[in-house]
Amino acid sequence: MAEYGYRSRLRGGTGIGGIVAIIVVVWLIIGAIAAGQRHYYDSAPTNCASTGTIAVTILAGPLNYVGANPKVNDCNVNVPQPSQ
Repeated sequence: MAEYGYRSRLRGGTGIGGIVAIIVVVWLIIGAIAAGQRHYYDSAPTNCASTGTIAVTILAGPLNYVGANPKVNDCNVNVPQPSQ
């Protein structure tokens, strides 16, 4: 049993999946910090557009610091109606 632990430590332990998960979490944290710096959290979101703006800013992550300024202006979704 001790030998199994030794071998798993030699292989790296975290693997590609762990590295990808860490990158995604750091990406989202950077996006949340950017939203905070833009004062999006100062007041409660009053409509779909403000909530959407917060969400896309967080998803943009580090891209916020290289010029991206995602905003949601309108949440009205025009869904096509089925033909009669």
